[in-house]
Amino acid sequence: MLGRTANGLFWMFRYIERAENIARIVDAGLRMSLTRSGASDDDWSAVLLSADVRDIFDKHHDKVTASDAIDFLLRDLSNPSSVMSSIDAARNNARMVRTALTRETWEAMNECWIEMKQMLARKLKSADLPEVIETVKRRAGLIRGAFHGSMLRNEIYNFARIGTFIERADNTSRILDVKYYVLLPAITQVGSSLDNMQWESILRSVSAHRSYRWVYDGEYKATNIADFLILNGQMPRSLAYCYDKIVSNLGYIGQDYGERLAAHETAERVRSTLQKTSIGTIMDQGLHEFLDNFISHNNQLGQEITEGYRFYS
Repeated sequence: MLGRTANGLFWMFRYIERAENIARIVDAGLRMSLTRSGASDDDWSAVLLSADVRDIFDKHHDKVTASDAIDFLLRDLSNPSSVMSSIDAARNNARMVRTALTRETWEAMNECWIEMKQMLARKLKSADLPEVIETVKRRAGLIRGAFHGSMLRNEIYNFARIGTFIERADNTSRILDVKYYVLLPAITQVGSSLDNMQWESILRSVSAHRSYRWVYDGEYKATNIADFLILNGQMPRSLAYCYDKIVSNLGYIGQDYGERLAAHETAERVRSTLQKTSIGTIMDQGLHEFLDNFISHNNQLGQEITEGYRFYS
């Protein structure tokens, strides 16, 4: 496969996943603001930090307000990670690799782009936010469903899946970081009903609320929730699940190409760490520090895949 084709598939699905997950981060921010007494616009600084777009935001705005932050994350084209920018980029990559996609996948992508252009054509009212967030999640799911149900399980499929799970792992870790940055008013409230409500909102924002209740019988504890989203290999948005799939799909490509690259070693090392680490160790060492280190290694893997498979050649 040409490097440009692999690049297009990889980034098409990274951008689809990014659009959905930026919407989820906005959802997490909205839920957090509803659980905090005396919540202020400053809380959205934490959301912008977790989305890794605070520096870009500051170049276009003098101060952070909830309205501006939400608009910047959802529809501002000056933000390359906004939902609309991501959908645009995903569609452009899909056009570039159109002959590698099934008709069902291309149509699902194009319909998503058309609907989002209409919904995000103007600044949103607060009452419209839940519908927009749900539409982004639904459309992303339709694209993945069309792709999963109609594509051959070959290198095309593998590069797309790797892009999906690298982006998903990045964003699950960032959504967890929303909780870290949106600090409680006092350390005495750790473990309180307010603390538990904020952790519950994290589960809802990643569509993991019901599945968490099946595993932990509905008991909301920070340690259990972090364990579920980081180390539970059965949870499809957990870091452990994502890296199991990344290693698997990289392995298939390695077999097809008859070679192992630096990316294989990095992916297997991260997966091994997730398999061997306990949530107690993570919490003792610091959840934020663990997530920060994970994001760094995840970015390294993306760069190694780009270089190893000559995406721009």
